[in-house]
Amino acid sequence: MKHHRLMRWHVWLGWLIGVPIILWTASGLLMVAQPIETVRGNHLRSEAPALDAIDAVAPRLEGRQAKSLTLQQNSAGPFWVIAYADGGKRRADALTGALLPPVSGAEANALARAARSDKAAIRSVTLFTADDAPADQRSGRPSWQVVFNDDARFYIDADTGELLSVRTRFWRAFDFMWGLHIMDLQDRQDTSHPVLILFAALSLAGSILGFVMLFTRHRRKRRAAR
Repeated sequence: MKHHRLMRWHVWLGWLIGVPIILWTASGLLMVAQPIETVRGNHLRSEAPALDAIDAVAPRLEGRQAKSLTLQQNSAGPFWVIAYADGGKRRADALTGALLPPVSGAEANALARAARSDKAAIRSVTLFTADDAPADQRSGRPSWQVVFNDDARFYIDADTGELLSVRTRFWRAFDFMWGLHIMDLQDRQDTSHPVLILFAALSLAGSILGFVMLFTRHRRKRRAAR
């Protein structure tokens, strides 16, 4: 009777957790199908240029408080990235300290071409504000989306010219499967919510029941053989 009761519970739990377990397994399989460096598009990125040996001039803050100053270099040369205390960002000329204007579409095009390791053609260049940034951008920054013919997307910060992210077709499939894996298809960031915890606990209980039933079934067979 004890074995039958355990088996009944195991069957009911199987109906509850069958679909989540299939989704977890399928999404996990896809997520390990490629190295994480390939998922992130590292193979499409050109090597970042070394910083020139310059006598940098501190940028002009114009009365705003700065949280950090970072000296960087891209294909256009060395520049300052100013992160303001209020959350904004701005770039400045590293040689003069003068604040620079936002990145233009033509400049974003050139920066994306230089940031890519091959000579793929560009299909489109689109400006997005921070509020309507594409779901795959994820930084919450205003950006230029530069789409190449292979559908790889390079996101260039519209204020600083920094390369924010590289998104490939496989990254987007990976991202969708990650959302399934953590049961958060909207933001795909919440890894600790009641639905996920509930189904994980039920899956653990079902696994433990199945393991226990191996011993109860063996015991029943031994009794029947006597």
